[in-house]
Amino acid sequence: MSHILVLRFSSMGDVAMTVPVLRCLVKKYPDSKITLVSKSIYKPIFKEFKIIDFFDVDFKSKYKGIKGLVSLFKDLKKIHPTHIADLHSVLRTNVLYILFKIFFFKAKKVDKQRLERKKLFKEKNKVFKPLTPMPYKYCEVFNKLGFSIDLTSHNFPDPLILGEKCQIALERFSTKRKWIGIAPFASFNGKIYPLDLMQKVVSFLQRDYLVFLFGQGEYEISKLEIWTQAYQNVFGAYKFESLANEIEIISNLDLMVSMDSANGHLAANYNVPVISLWGLTHPFGGFAPFLSNQKNMLVSSREKYPKIPTSAYGKKIPNGYENVMRSIDYKDVLTRCLDILESSKHHQNQ
Repeated sequence: MSHILVLRFSSMGDVAMTVPVLRCLVKKYPDSKITLVSKSIYKPIFKEFKIIDFFDVDFKSKYKGIKGLVSLFKDLKKIHPTHIADLHSVLRTNVLYILFKIFFFKAKKVDKQRLERKKLFKEKNKVFKPLTPMPYKYCEVFNKLGFSIDLTSHNFPDPLILGEKCQIALERFSTKRKWIGIAPFASFNGKIYPLDLMQKVVSFLQRDYLVFLFGQGEYEISKLEIWTQAYQNVFGAYKFESLANEIEIISNLDLMVSMDSANGHLAANYNVPVISLWGLTHPFGGFAPFLSNQKNMLVSSREKYPKIPTSAYGKKIPNGYENVMRSIDYKDVLTRCLDILESSKHHQNQ
């Protein structure tokens, strides 16, 4: 029997993008054993997979440094994998990849299109054309290992049943309202829509819909708490302090509004329409939410800011590019939200 070891340690959005691929893999090869090697905080993302084992890696203690990587290799070798799928292709996984190759394991790694990406992010002589979306690059790895999968065979699961904790927290809200998730933050400032504009979006939508706010950490929560207290139909999903509970809510949304960030990918995994807002990054980088409609990707003006995209993560902010996202009119965000909400059926699952 085949035993596929899947390596993908971070970030959350990239980890979430493996889900549609793993669904296709499990569906076509139900008798293969699969072990996913990742950080324990991401385990709730894979709760639906009853036959996938989760191998937790902690690089701050047990598997720290080069010695830790060698120790990790030995521990992974003990579970007897037959195939190694490196979906990360960073220094840590490259070391593991080499070690597995030395011991004659069949191993393949993801092509991150680094050369094409470099051309896309150049300031001058930019080659502005779309790269292959990451889920398709993940598929390539399994195909090279001999597991022929195709994302056209992908099926979405039903929304998750809300657990008791979620149901109790939401008792005071009307069940007739459609649900909208809004995730206003991202890992870098170059990807965050101005909060004064996002507040206008929240303020308008909560009149007729129930708005869930997603964020984490002291700074983000302190900002979101202001909106939660100011508006009647706004709920802070961060109050659950649980990714598993947040995913339950996300799977039942009628719409997600997010930056180029993990929440958009989590929603897309449950066939929730995602409106993504793009600042210094761009959908051409290959990180758009799975099967996202192009109309739902609202991009900052390249006429005003021709250096966009500047990087994959929005780290590099050129002089004069601090306010690129103000070129996305909040009224355009609202118009797109209303178009989607008025055409969709409410699928809340309680």
